[in-house]
Amino acid sequence: MKKTLFFLLFAAFSMTVLGAKGPGFGDRRYTLTAMGEYSYNTTWSHHGNLDLQALLPFNPHFEMEARLQLSTANVYSGALQFRPKFELPVGEMFIETDIYYRALLRSRSNDITAALGVGYRMDHVSVTLGVFSRVMDDMDRNWHSNDSYVVEPFNLLYRIEVFCRPQNNNWNLSFMFSNIDDYQMERMWQPLFGIGAWVDVKEHWRLNFGAQCKPTGMFHLDASFYGATARAGFSYRF
Repeated sequence: MKKTLFFLLFAAFSMTVLGAKGPGFGDRRYTLTAMGEYSYNTTWSHHGNLDLQALLPFNPHFEMEARLQLSTANVYSGALQFRPKFELPVGEMFIETDIYYRALLRSRSNDITAALGVGYRMDHVSVTLGVFSRVMDDMDRNWHSNDSYVVEPFNLLYRIEVFCRPQNNNWNLSFMFSNIDDYQMERMWQPLFGIGAWVDVKEHWRLNFGAQCKPTGMFHLDASFYGATARAGFSYRF
């Protein structure tokens, strides 16, 4: 994993064409985003989140994204994503390397997740498929004891997103089915359903809206947990 991250960082900074818009999918400008969320689930009840994101498209073939979430549920999450991209005659292929860290201070536990996925997107559809592993640990564990951390060695990740308009449009509406989002990776049988929208109000400013539902118990007998989130915020694009 360390060799992979070093290679991706080296590739990002060694290429010579920087930033700006280009042909293809989405907006290739450097972007800072702030979002406020209202969330509810049957474990943590009502809580609010503040999301901060930075998108760094170093050139048309490589971009990096950093994300941070602060929650009134006393849960704090961070993520880094590295994405090499390859333009095809029709559509674009990309590879995603992700690292997620989450500190659940309310329960004195934390976890780190590493993922690798391959995706393909066209004007109206984006599909990603990959795998991830997770290590979970107790913050108060005595390192000199025989207590051990918990490892989930293999999970499947998937994401299917459909857009009403081409992805580089000045407004859009999207629908998502996935077991991952910007701050969490659920097990393969625990999907998330989401809807998103954006509208450009000025050259540099974009308004973002979204909602998400997590009916976690839908594929097993224990359906006692579910969650819902509504979010709104803005992006500034350089």
